[in-house]
Amino acid sequence: MKKILLYWLPVFLWMGIIFYASSQPYEKQDLRPTLSANLDLTIIETIFSSVELNYAGDEISIQALGAAHFLEFFIRKAAHFITYFVLGFLMYRALKHDLLNNRLTWLIAWFMTVLYAISDEIHQGFTPNRSPHLEDVMIDATGGLIGILLASIIYKKIRTKRI
Repeated sequence: MKKILLYWLPVFLWMGIIFYASSQPYEKQDLRPTLSANLDLTIIETIFSSVELNYAGDEISIQALGAAHFLEFFIRKAAHFITYFVLGFLMYRALKHDLLNNRLTWLIAWFMTVLYAISDEIHQGFTPNRSPHLEDVMIDATGGLIGILLASIIYKKIRTKRI
């Protein structure tokens, strides 16, 4: 029982944090006022004025969004990546103690991480002023994959040191 708590409790707590964050309307997570109040956005405007990309059918540029919203977009996408990086790492860690086959552990950890990312985006579809995006699932899946790869490297080094 202690092993189950030690390895699976962090996974479920992290999933709960993700669920809670996805339950909040955009207005509660809006970083633009904080960014505008604490940063000199003219520097952002100068450096990134020529950057323009499409994301989920929307133009992401200083001209289209303004400097604060432009910067917030990249902070939010980094948060997606980091959040699922941690979930993937924790998922691999938990499964590593339940499964013996390293490939199977790796595959199931990534599958479960991506499945949770999909369910999280669907959940966001029911949250006021939030919308689900396949592109966010792809960022989440990539973050999870890299977290799993890092965890597998760490566990391999630990296993090698024991031998």
